[in-house]
Amino acid sequence: MSENIVIIPTYNEKENIEKIIRYVFQMPMTFDILIVEDNSPDGTADIVKRLMQEFPERLFIEERKGKLGLGTAYIHGFKWALARDYKYIFEMDADFSHNPDDLIKLHDACANGADLSIGSRYITGVNVVNWPMGRVLMSYYASAYVRFVTRMKVRDTTAGFVCYTRKVLETINLDKVKFVGYAFQIEMKYSAWKLGFNIKEVPIIFTDRAEGTSKMSGGIFKEAIFGVINLRWRGMIGKIKPRQS
Repeated sequence: MSENIVIIPTYNEKENIEKIIRYVFQMPMTFDILIVEDNSPDGTADIVKRLMQEFPERLFIEERKGKLGLGTAYIHGFKWALARDYKYIFEMDADFSHNPDDLIKLHDACANGADLSIGSRYITGVNVVNWPMGRVLMSYYASAYVRFVTRMKVRDTTAGFVCYTRKVLETINLDKVKFVGYAFQIEMKYSAWKLGFNIKEVPIIFTDRAEGTSKMSGGIFKEAIFGVINLRWRGMIGKIKPRQS
């Protein structure tokens, strides 16, 4: 078993899932993969199960009954990883918007002192390819808004390409995480920051998916924008506390 596990949530990713799995497994650093599969009607799970025969002890799947939200998928994956001996626990999309080669940069940041490393689109300008300008501006200013409200010193607060060290996920009370959409990404970073962990942003280039369908919606951004105020309030009144063992 590797010390690294990459958690990839999936819903209708048949065009991408085999390619992303094979890409990660041919990299010079060893990573295991956990697919958290939300009952995709397109047969994504069947593809993963076929590949599990080729990659035993490296590829795993957890199947859920339906599309239950990004945040709950990652919480499910985090708990699965913590029940095993993984030291570095990664989040990554299935659609190659996150370059798997950057997993090594995220790993190295944590191996060299960071508790949480973030694949950041905005730490060195705006590094986004193939997004419409309106979506770029919405994402960029959403992160600026989060920084303003929370005072958190993270440039890419909504980033979904990250590496957690085991101790971060053992300390955050995962059962108290409130958000299920992309605001989940903000809440996890804010919780880590409030608990005093060292956060390092690593510059990446984000490329919009070439195949499959985006899961982004207006409701996702609404949750992020309005949920941030509640998040800051919880932080101010001391509601964000370490998990009690």
